[in-house]
Amino acid sequence: MLVYGRNVAKEILKKNKKVNKIILQDGFDDKELISLIENSKLPVETLQKSKLDHLSNGNHQGIILNIPDYKYKQLSEILNNNAQFLVILDHLEDPHNLGAIIRTCEAAGVDGIILPKDRQVQINSTVMKTSVGTLDNVNIISVVNINNTIKELKDNGFWIVGTSLNNSEDYREVDYSGKIALIIGNEGSGMSKLVEKSCDYVVKIPMYGETNSLNASVAAGIMIYEIIRDRK
Repeated sequence: MLVYGRNVAKEILKKNKKVNKIILQDGFDDKELISLIENSKLPVETLQKSKLDHLSNGNHQGIILNIPDYKYKQLSEILNNNAQFLVILDHLEDPHNLGAIIRTCEAAGVDGIILPKDRQVQINSTVMKTSVGTLDNVNIISVVNINNTIKELKDNGFWIVGTSLNNSEDYREVDYSGKIALIIGNEGSGMSKLVEKSCDYVVKIPMYGETNSLNASVAAGIMIYEIIRDRK
């Protein structure tokens, strides 16, 4: 997997994570990164800016790292570690939303994030850049079927809380004291019908302005911290 950007590169090199190769823009002059690269003794390739532009999907800032693909955790592993609070993402599409949610989950101490394998943005270079070095501190689980996963979570004592503006109650009126799995729906269509039917509670964040919905990562942040507050 190719990841790019100076902050991400510094984080990876400082933690001595495995790197297959470093690609630098001709004339790259970040002294801190150059020092880290020299100390790492990793293979380095220097290319013109146009070639780095072609390799990346965003602002590479003159550096690209070729690293192993992200390794997802197993749900059984997280459950065996007595998880109490999980976040399920129901087919999110925007890598910036995923990266921001990962950062929030890390800050709030969420036990894990569950992603479906299909029709869902996965861990890629944009997610790594947006999450700014927090991936190592968050358990991310990839599953084949969300509904089957919800059933397994219920069998393990979890209450399932979904978010929707329709047929829902105020998010501040729910008791979050038990094991909770919070579902954040797709940016455009929200939760799927089958997933919504599996929820024990469906809640909404009241809208007081002209906007009728919130960005997925903003909604996730509000919900996550309400759950944390309620459990204190």
